[in-house]
Amino acid sequence: QVQLVESGGGSVQAGGSLRLSCAASGRIFSFNRMGWYRQAPGNQRELVAAIWSGGMTNYADSVKGRFTISGDNAKNTINLQMNSLKPEDTAVYYCNADLRTSYRGSADYWGQGTQVTVSS
Repeated sequence: QVQLVESGGGSVQAGGSLRLSCAASGRIFSFNRMGWYRQAPGNQRELVAAIWSGGMTNYADSVKGRFTISGDNAKNTINLQMNSLKPEDTAVYYCNADLRTSYRGSADYWGQGTQVTVSS
């Protein structure tokens, strides 16, 4: 069964850094797109960053220049390097992956979420 395993969440002070990782395991041929979303209490889940298998990336305006997403196609793994963290970045961060799991088929998966807390 396909699973997304996240790591790297925690608590930091404003201006600090964290590095999130997400590894997809199971019967996976490759990934089409993987990304990070976040959701703060009372807010909708929003895209933080995404990366496609060809290397194209996309970032939310609020994190552009501070966060960097990278991927390893062979390992179906993505990382999110978060620098210059702000209290506004506090949220539960979710890994999302659009994965090829068969010769023809793809499916969308979500991780369980990891808490990131940034204090002032």
